[in-house]
Amino acid sequence: MSDRSLLKTVSVPFGTIPSTLVVALGAAVWVIVIAGWVLLTYGGLVPKMFLPTPGLVLGTAGRLAADGTLWEHTFASAQVVLIGFVISSVVAVPLGLAMGTYRAVQAFLDPLVNFIRYLPVTSFVPLFILWIGIGLDQRVSIIVFGIFFQQLVMIADAARSVPRDLVNAAYTLGTRRSETVGHIVFPATLPAVLDVLRVTIGWAWTYLVVAELVAAKSGLGYISLKAMRGFQVDVIFLAIAMIGILGLLTDQMFRVARRVVAPWAK
Repeated sequence: MSDRSLLKTVSVPFGTIPSTLVVALGAAVWVIVIAGWVLLTYGGLVPKMFLPTPGLVLGTAGRLAADGTLWEHTFASAQVVLIGFVISSVVAVPLGLAMGTYRAVQAFLDPLVNFIRYLPVTSFVPLFILWIGIGLDQRVSIIVFGIFFQQLVMIADAARSVPRDLVNAAYTLGTRRSETVGHIVFPATLPAVLDVLRVTIGWAWTYLVVAELVAAKSGLGYISLKAMRGFQVDVIFLAIAMIGILGLLTDQMFRVARRVVAPWAK
């Protein structure tokens, strides 16, 4: 492909580009970020106590990985996020589909859901400690509270977007009204539901630090707070990087799942 035709392809809205270019552009942005990091730290533009060098962060990662500390805290954080996400999703998916399909359910739940979803999660941390206590249950509750109501609204919106012609055609073919959600709405909204789950598991990773900042004894958020007290910026950067890597892995898993489970949706 010539340079002119490549430029034309890239500049077309919603146009497709070669897979090699996708990989090259994705790698290029990381090269730029790391090069900027190297320039700022090794060039002496930013003191190490504010921005550690890449070598220092890699050295800290190797040291904590060798003694098992990194894996212990990573597993603890992954456990909190995955348990909270699964609990929230198992309830939010069917309830959100019902909200989007039945006006009575929507009218009943909408006022409460739209009120709660704007409440700051951090303000409920002391209450969860008071109600539930300190431990895994309290941290999981924060994850659930942070994403459940957002999932409800987004899944309900996806269900409401199902074409009415599709529903009416199903009735014509003999589908009973009680089977509408399971046989029509859910398959039609499956790609959108997977997209909602992919987005909200990213939010779950962002709420992880909030869940582990108070009264936690393990996790990436915990070691980040502990490192802040000792001005160990390299450990903070390592914890942030691990959360980002785990979030990226779960994001890619949902992308693959969408292509496998709903191959018809582009």
